[in-house]
Amino acid sequence: MGIVLKQSFNNTLILFLGFAIGGINVLFLYIHFLHEDYFGLITFLLSTANILLPLLVFGMQHTIIKFYSSYKTKTEQDGFLMTTLFLPLVIIIPLALIGTFFYETVSNWLSAENILIKDYSYLIFIIAVFMGYFEVFHSWTKVQLNSVFGNFIKEIFARLCTSFLLLAVYLQYLTNEQFIYAVVIVYGVRTLIMKLYAYYVYKPVFIFKLPKNLKEIVSFSGYIIVAGSASGILLEIDKFMIPQMEQIAEVAYYSVGIYIASVIAIPTRAMQQITSPITAKEMNANNINEVEKLYKQTSINLLVVGGLFFLLININISDLYEIINKPQFTKGILIVLIISVAKLIELALGTGNAILVNSKYYKIFFYLSLAMAVSVIVLNHWLIKLIGINGAALATLIVVLMYSLIKMGYIKMKLNIHPFGLNTLKIILIIIAIYGGFYFWNFNLNPIVNIILKGIITCGIYLFLIKKLHISEDINSLVSKFLK
Repeated sequence: MGIVLKQSFNNTLILFLGFAIGGINVLFLYIHFLHEDYFGLITFLLSTANILLPLLVFGMQHTIIKFYSSYKTKTEQDGFLMTTLFLPLVIIIPLALIGTFFYETVSNWLSAENILIKDYSYLIFIIAVFMGYFEVFHSWTKVQLNSVFGNFIKEIFARLCTSFLLLAVYLQYLTNEQFIYAVVIVYGVRTLIMKLYAYYVYKPVFIFKLPKNLKEIVSFSGYIIVAGSASGILLEIDKFMIPQMEQIAEVAYYSVGIYIASVIAIPTRAMQQITSPITAKEMNANNINEVEKLYKQTSINLLVVGGLFFLLININISDLYEIINKPQFTKGILIVLIISVAKLIELALGTGNAILVNSKYYKIFFYLSLAMAVSVIVLNHWLIKLIGINGAALATLIVVLMYSLIKMGYIKMKLNIHPFGLNTLKIILIIIAIYGGFYFWNFNLNPIVNIILKGIITCGIYLFLIKKLHISEDINSLVSKFLK
């Protein structure tokens, strides 16, 4: 776990800084500097682009992770990497032509409830291409076990640029409309930087030679396209569907709640950058014992760290919204709790998704992802109409719980490994007990002071129990080093 912990720690710091900058953007700059409709619009454009992303790049970002370590010579590796650059064009070019021909029809459909969307619809495709190729080049560096710089560009660069753009809107250097186009340019520049760095880390010889296992690559990528799109749907479909049934400003209220809850996912996002290629390598070598060890370690470690974030966020949520000082945004308080629980469930899965994707049973990931996508669309359509934006959050929780259990059950059945133990139960009980004990406790002071005091007390009690009950050897070791 040495390289995993080292790069995961660096990635976590980057993600924290990125989330801090993003938090300033979402919780303050967007809310106070940008009109709510344009806040909702940029969220809609980015979310829809994320849904398209796997299709446009033909799932290459995952294909690189799975197959790169299976090639033994530099010539084979270089030919494979070149293939991952050009295969997406088989999708991108025809879709661009079709999209141009049917643009009016598509834009009218997207803007049926919110006319503001119409003039910006074409930007979805451009952003998706930028995002897609960024992920491809990022995967180039991941397979070299070098994920930190890519995360810096992904998590910090774009958000920092957005901060300056929002300040420019406030200072009236940019209009709300110009801000939207400026964000698109930022995503283009981000991709260019990632490309140059990928070539710096590993510069392949430009060999136009198709891999011998091209049929297997295309087959895997075909499944991953659907699976990746389905995963994108699970993450982003709510922000796509809300404008189809509610005013676009509702997306802004929903996005703030989602963003706050997403802090809990920082540990898994950081660790996956390095555990995914390691899992792929061990699966290719059929080292199931090492796969199981990583499976269990990541599950408990992520639950411990994510559990602390869950508590710090949810016991202070009322004070946080009081600091935001925008009453209409308090619609997101319940959303934060619902999505926080969903994120904890995802953390408990550990490297489960990586195991499925990189095993010979990867096709089941396709079927499960497709079923998840259909389920979340149906539930969103029903629950948003029934209870508004809270329904979108509830739909996500139901789908995440149901399919996480199915994935873990399938891995247990096929590989006879699972991530849970007695310590899993201990950490769940600790989280429930501290949340129940502190949620209604209020010092009746300034909200910032309330957050600081409750945060210090919560951290102290939580870390004491984690160390005392020996729930995670890795976490205990880190805490001991920190205390020394």
